[in-house]
Order: sequence, then C-alpha cells, then structure tokens
Amino acid sequence: MTTKLRSETPTGALFALLVSLCFLTDVGNAEASARQRGQFCTATANLQWSACRSEVRDDSFTAKAICINRDDDQEREECLDDALEERGEADGLCEEQRAARRELCEALGEDRYEPEFDPASYDSDFRNLTHPNPWFPLGIGNRKVFESEDETTTILVLDKTKRIEGVTCIVVNDVVSVGGVPLEDTDDWLAQRKDGAVDYCGESVRDFETFEGDDPMEPELVSREGSFKAGRDGDKPGTLFPASPEVGQVFRQEWSAGNAEDAAMVISTTYGYGTDPELDAFVPRELAELLCPAHDCVVLAEFSPIEPGVIERKYFAPGIGGFLEVNPDEGEISQLVDCNFDVQCAALPTP
Repeated sequence: MTTKLRSETPTGALFALLVSLCFLTDVGNAEASARQRGQFCTATANLQWSACRSEVRDDSFTAKAICINRDDDQEREECLDDALEERGEADGLCEEQRAARRELCEALGEDRYEPEFDPASYDSDFRNLTHPNPWFPLGIGNRKVFESEDETTTILVLDKTKRIEGVTCIVVNDVVSVGGVPLEDTDDWLAQRKDGAVDYCGESVRDFETFEGDDPMEPELVSREGSFKAGRDGDKPGTLFPASPEVGQVFRQEWSAGNAEDAAMVISTTYGYGTDPELDAFVPRELAELLCPAHDCVVLAEFSPIEPGVIERKYFAPGIGGFLEVNPDEGEISQLVDCNFDVQCAALPTP
C-alpha cells in the first residue's frame, strides 16, 4: 500500500503564509523607501517593528504548544484564549514602540547612530580626571544609598576598570534589594570623556527572584535581560550625562536594539525648589533646598521606546550627582538617603 503525499497547502496555513509574505513585503518596502530618503533612523524603527512582530508570532506559537498539552478541556480553552489575548496586546505594544522610536527620530534626526568611540577622547586614570563632571562624580569608593517605598538601592564606584574597545571604563556596582534580599545586582561600565561627558559603555545585569515553598528560600538568578556591551552584537555606547547640559538637548544613553534603548532630554539646568511647580511635584522640599540652594541642579527626563509612555525625572546636584528619581505618573520616588563623599551627605533628610 502506498500513501500519496498531499501537494496542496491547507487553506489555513496558506492564508497565514500569504499574510506573512504581504507583511514582509510591506515592511521591506517601507524600510527601503526610508533608506532611499536618507531616513536611517526611521528605517531602523521599521525593521525593529518587523522583528517585534515576528517575535510576538513565535511567542504565540510557543504559548499554544503549552496550552494544547493541558488535559482539562476548560483549562485548555482558557489557556488558548489567554494566548490569543496576549498576542493582541503584544502586537499593540510593537505598534506603540515603533511610534515612540519614530518620535525619538524626530528629536535626534535621521542620521545613522554611530557615536564616536575613540580611546584618545577618554580618560584612562580615574584618580586624575581631566574634567570631572560635577553632576556625575565618579570618585573611586563613592557610595550612595537610595530609598523608595519598597526598595533600597546601593551604588558603589569600585576600584576596578574594564577596557572596552580600547576605552577604559570604571565599574559601578548597583544593587537593588527588598528587606535585605537582592533583586538585581548590576555592574555598569562608565567612561569619562576628557571634555567632561560621562558615557555608558554597557552593563552586566543579574536579576534574582525568590519562590514561595523553596527550602531554603534563596534568591535565584532568573534573567540577565538588559545586559549590553559596546561593540558586542551591534551594541553601541551612549551619553549618560553630557559635559555641558542644555535645555532641550536630547541624546541616546545606550543602544542595544530591542534590549536597551534608554534616551534622555534635559528639561532644566537651573532647578531649585519653588521655581517650577511641575518639577516640584513629588520632590521632598527639604532635600531639594539642601542640594539645590543656588538653583543649579539639572533635571533630565529619561525614557525608552521599549516602554512607551513611561517617563522618569532624575535630579542631579553639583558635587553629589543624582539625588532623586521621580515617576510622575505613578507618584513614586526614590531619594538619596546616604552617601560618603561630600559634607552634605551628613545632612540628608530622612524620607
């Protein structure tokens, strides 16, 4: 007995194939058209949108594969319904991310993102910096502690460097914990330009989680998402803090496509409590009056196209650096409560 192989494609699969081919054609045309017009930033956003849609499709197939292995009919149907809903939400996020990337292109321009990363432009001795940035001090041994409603963040500038693409970076350790249990332990690699700018060359992220019922209950490494490194897999450095910030200035702080795309805009270089009601919102008055008496604090709005609509305001004081992070939409703050390198550290108010 012989079995005849079917040559025709099932109707559902054929439809999905045709939709996929049309989608890829449209994306390809849009990307090619943008490139021809010299709109390299927009072309990049279009390609990232295509990648996002493809990832959503793949994740949806995996979710369905998990669902069909549920024995219970009702649970299986609910699982499939959830998978369909999640795909719709994820597709919507892809659209929002593309819009956010295009909006950022309008602010940055359409040039290719290819930042200058010449070792000759950077200091290699962090004990003798050419032009230390007053709003972002990188003294070896500098320690800062931030408190939010639930979390404690401890930042320490280590006596340790890492050379990346010939550029010497100082290692800054950042630990986020709840009740003394670490949730995130990150090493940031920061470079000091001779003109005073501080560049972000990468980070090694380690996210931890504890699970109820474990004995002993110990933090487990669950993710390294967000890690990036200049020169690896197309990743590129960014400006963490400019040498001479100017209001309206917009810059990328990092660039690892689809993984780490933080950017910032300078919204004030003369902040002091009482000068701008909007910027005063959620700011502890005693803290701002202590660190910004000369109205010379800088405020950045930091955001990422990967998380459209989420904006954090970060406040920086001369000699101290960052002292406050505010999420105005959520009304959440993280404020500096301790440090060890300035006389003002001893006078920091309790949250």
